[in-house]
Amino acid sequence: MNQPRTQISVNGTTRQGQDGPLLVLDERLDGHDTFLSGLLDLGSGPAPVQIITLDDVTVLRQKAPVNTPDGTWSGTLHLPRGIRPRRIPEDLAEAAQNSNRNLDALDSAELRYALTFLNEASTESIRAARIVVIVAALPQHRSEAK
Repeated sequence: MNQPRTQISVNGTTRQGQDGPLLVLDERLDGHDTFLSGLLDLGSGPAPVQIITLDDVTVLRQKAPVNTPDGTWSGTLHLPRGIRPRRIPEDLAEAAQNSNRNLDALDSAELRYALTFLNEASTESIRAARIVVIVAALPQHRSEAK
């Protein structure tokens, strides 16, 4: 059975990297499942690419030598999975509430880093320790005292 794939229209520019051409997306790829690879179709059929998303840029590195466009390009990126929910897990929300800490103070990048850090925990004890670290770094809710 074929797994459903997500298709995203992408635009970018080609830059020469140390190990060959890099396809730099015009907009950072965000809000998708963790993935390391996908297929990029620039009009001549899909080709495998390694996807590298950094703080504010997404770069595609071709896994097989294919005709790389010069300058700007447009295509379709096929990802193996769908949209990733950005919800705060119950255990983190509860710990923040119990400590009077404000999760809403995190911007989207900070929330992404915190959730990635938490979700990569390999055991429950590591997850619990990471929750403590995340909550301790949050600002306290402002008191409503008059």
